[in-house]
Amino acid sequence: MTQNSILIVCTSCATVNRLPADKQLPEAKCGKCKTPLGAPKPIDISDKIFAKLQSRDQGPYVLDVWAPWCGPCKMMTPAYTASAAKFNGNIRFLKLNSEQYPNAATRLNIKGIPALFFFNHGKLISQQSGALPETNITQWIKADSSA
Repeated sequence: MTQNSILIVCTSCATVNRLPADKQLPEAKCGKCKTPLGAPKPIDISDKIFAKLQSRDQGPYVLDVWAPWCGPCKMMTPAYTASAAKFNGNIRFLKLNSEQYPNAATRLNIKGIPALFFFNHGKLISQQSGALPETNITQWIKADSSA
């Protein structure tokens, strides 16, 4: 990899894509499946995709770990979706069902849900627990990124 590009994992097929530094994430598509690499809405991912993101992805993304039975998780969904729209695909907003993929929740050492994690440059930058309103989610991400 050169300094003029970053590696981005496709959230649909797990292919690792090289994104030139001068290309915006919302404009990029996966070289294999042609899925947009950045989207202005939350994307559900699997444990397999999350493992690939953790090991290879260098771009910014927020992960919401939730469960279908969790009331606060359901309450936060509109706020999380609104925050995703504000970043317009420049930061990926992902959702991982902890009931369906408990191994990922274990790897993250989650004590309660909803739990939000912000990753960038292949590292965990920050995390939050509990349901947050849209303004708090957006401010939290802006404070920890150059968005």
